[in-house]
Amino acid sequence: MTSQNEPQWLEWAKQLQSIAQIGLTYTKDQYDIERFEAIRKIAAEIMARGSDTPVDKINELFANQKGYATPKVDVRGVIFRENAILLVKELEDGRWTLPGGWADILESPREAVEREVLEESGFQTRATKLLSVFDRSKHPHIPPYPFHIYKIFIRCEITGGAPATNNETGGAEFFYEDALPELSVSRITAGQISRFFEHLRQPDLPTDFD
Repeated sequence: MTSQNEPQWLEWAKQLQSIAQIGLTYTKDQYDIERFEAIRKIAAEIMARGSDTPVDKINELFANQKGYATPKVDVRGVIFRENAILLVKELEDGRWTLPGGWADILESPREAVEREVLEESGFQTRATKLLSVFDRSKHPHIPPYPFHIYKIFIRCEITGGAPATNNETGGAEFFYEDALPELSVSRITAGQISRFFEHLRQPDLPTDFD
């Protein structure tokens, strides 16, 4: 099924990379290994041409993916204080997003989001409600990403700590809905932020999911 927010070439490249990764995981036949490596190379060339990225970099990225191909999981903490939402400033692009990042192996979603919020904002929190599970490719994130990603947004309550910085973020501040800073659209969209304010106003709303 083609995403409304990603170009067709990216969909093809992701599918080819997934086929190659799964094939290389399970096949024992040397000729099939060569065929799947060729498919992976084609996927890398499509990705490199479409994203204006060196093909060697894409080849290395794909070669590091092992095992059965599944979506990656990005967790984000949604934290309010006095009707303002907590955002952190990304050093990578100088824009703002919800605190969060990749879930680690052996972590539950609760553990992952509480860890990420602490690392990126300095606040200790308690995860209280799953707000949304979104397929990144179905939302207007820019730029596109070479792998399939599920984004999990979890409401959290502050239990301690204070604003802090780390090697990825350069500040943590609360913003009102009508005074949001420039967002890091690779990580969060204005539409998603707006939806989380709806959850704040209507606590009984069910979890959103694609």
